[in-house]
Amino acid sequence: MTDMTNLIQNILESRTSINQFQPNRPLGDDVIASLVSYATKAPSAYNMQNWRFIAVQSEAAKDRLKAAAFEQQKVVDASVAFVICGTLAAHAQLAVALKPSVDASIMEQHMVDGWVAQANASHTDNPILQRDEAIRSASLASMTLMLAAQAMGLGSCAMSGFDAKKVILEFGLCANELPVMIVAVGYPEAGNWPQKPRKALSEVLSIV
Repeated sequence: MTDMTNLIQNILESRTSINQFQPNRPLGDDVIASLVSYATKAPSAYNMQNWRFIAVQSEAAKDRLKAAAFEQQKVVDASVAFVICGTLAAHAQLAVALKPSVDASIMEQHMVDGWVAQANASHTDNPILQRDEAIRSASLASMTLMLAAQAMGLGSCAMSGFDAKKVILEFGLCANELPVMIVAVGYPEAGNWPQKPRKALSEVLSIV
């Protein structure tokens, strides 16, 4: 195996959900930007990139998010808590999202036009599909961000326990933005659980 393969395996095998963070250990804006940059490498349908990231790091903003997250202390103890949103109606901006691929000679314009036509046909007036795509994309971005954090020597915790309406109100989300996940990131405190055992492959894997 290559060193890169070993590194990736170590990240996957060592990552765990951190519930106890060392408080008062902020991250620099450059680290936060790097984490989000890595998160945007996640896949999305048609490369819509239908996500947005809110990095909650100030004390006042953390208090507001903690209130919306059922008073979970890790929101304020973590260095930063990312609110990861999925974007509805993302097909409407697909041509813009794909233009850099045309400029980089990765895609030809006629292919982009075809993708846009397909996305418009399937997503327009289909709120269920739009929501499904938003949740899928934001979830993939969340996992990518957590793996990036692990690789950088940080801990993370994916949090679905929050009042979405309160998050929308407190952080001024647009009508087409759906808060999907909170990802707390920071320095683990001593005493966190190790990675919990997973179900046997025989229970979850079918090879056909």
